[in-house]
Amino acid sequence: MGVGMTIVKIVPNARLNGTSDRVTSVTQMKSPFLFRNCLVAALLGARLSSAATPQPNFVFILGEGHGWSSTSVQMDDAVPESKSAFIRTPNLEKLAAGGMRFANFYAPSPRCTPSRVALFTGKSPAQLHMTFINEGKRDSGDNPNGRVIAPSASMELPASETTLAEVLKRAGYATAHFGKWHMGRANPREHGFDENDGANGNGGPDNVANPHPKQLYAMTERGMDFMTRQVKAGKPFYLQLDHYASRQGGDARPETLATVKSWGGNLSERELAEAAADLDLDIALGQVLKKLDEVGIAMNTYVIFTTDHGTPGRNPPLSGGKGTVSEGGLRVPCIIRGPGIQAGACSHVRVIGEDLFPTIAELAHVAEPLPNGVEGGSFASVLANAGNGALKRPRDEFVVHFPHYDKDALGPASAIYLGDFKLIRVYETGALKLFNLTNDPGERYDLAREMPDKAKELDQRLGDYLAAVNAQMPKPNPNYDPSKPSEEPPDRRGRGGRKAP
Repeated sequence: MGVGMTIVKIVPNARLNGTSDRVTSVTQMKSPFLFRNCLVAALLGARLSSAATPQPNFVFILGEGHGWSSTSVQMDDAVPESKSAFIRTPNLEKLAAGGMRFANFYAPSPRCTPSRVALFTGKSPAQLHMTFINEGKRDSGDNPNGRVIAPSASMELPASETTLAEVLKRAGYATAHFGKWHMGRANPREHGFDENDGANGNGGPDNVANPHPKQLYAMTERGMDFMTRQVKAGKPFYLQLDHYASRQGGDARPETLATVKSWGGNLSERELAEAAADLDLDIALGQVLKKLDEVGIAMNTYVIFTTDHGTPGRNPPLSGGKGTVSEGGLRVPCIIRGPGIQAGACSHVRVIGEDLFPTIAELAHVAEPLPNGVEGGSFASVLANAGNGALKRPRDEFVVHFPHYDKDALGPASAIYLGDFKLIRVYETGALKLFNLTNDPGERYDLAREMPDKAKELDQRLGDYLAAVNAQMPKPNPNYDPSKPSEEPPDRRGRGGRKAP
């Protein structure tokens, strides 16, 4: 038995998307039997170690109406104006310093309900026929004397749709949702959440005008309690904390408002209120980050912060805001920290809200295939590669379909993104507006006349997509009378009045 043998020692090496084995040493063995036994033991050890790798946890914090430049995090490392000049969010800065910012992250809609259902399902609002909200008569998305009649949007997330929570629950995760639901009246448990505080609308569990700051801190406490219990039980979890609107007067703690006033500066009353509300949100985020450290799971937890649409009003340096298909209504903050993500990275890959479903599923090592109709693509490889690379979706373009009257002077419209270009189709007039976002992120220079072929190409793609998903379309209004004034509510098209959700 004097034959010399070589044994390779294999040690598992954990990576973002699973484990791989690497050779660490080579040892001369003189017994083939000893070699065989050692090799079997090494391979079995690697397999057991791989199986023992804990599934990551997820904390998904969804802000309400925070624009691209409405935090103190510079969302684009090449654009100094991509952060607020007066709002301070130090815990968001901490999150970004430890993770990755996305300079080109897009909400699925400029309104809350459509964005939320897209985030939960990976499907566009157009496909789901959930393109608007329903908070009352003033928020119908209609204009009785408009040139077109807006379609009637569904207001309830169908029970037949598979949500991210359901997929994760089948993969062994504990799931919880606290805060603003706003996707119908069915309890979140019907959509995969083990724990929740109700199918809350903008009024929160108490149905009040301003749920903040009470519900902001209440949902944070519920979330931290949920995390602590899952850690003790040794179970991976997905926790979603959905904030309420935080830009109305009286929705910040007095002590927080006093802190903002102590900063000095010449802020208006509105700016003071906005900064205080955002600081409360940031303080609550800091409590969650601290709890992750205290229970010892920060290194194995993905923390995701984004928002459902842009800020009401102005979103400099972008044009437009909430309720419009302009960049200010759609491009929003997104920050992700977690295992394998390079600290302080800034990605310029264009990512959309529908991409979060397949990305989280991949990061959680979900084995089952994605549901039929998912339009997003996983950007897990971008997270693992310092923000570089690309992701593949079923279609190269992505579309924001918003066929309703709201806060945009254009009226009902849809937007399509492909490469450097964005095209907006205006349904009242049939006009097309074309922008090169790489050169003109503020959408100041309409290129439709200069590049008619490109405009035609994108409009054709837009039409093909809308037909493919059976999108609901606006129709000509036979009763339109151009001699009569618009019958829109006063908060339509950015003319002031009550701020809708």
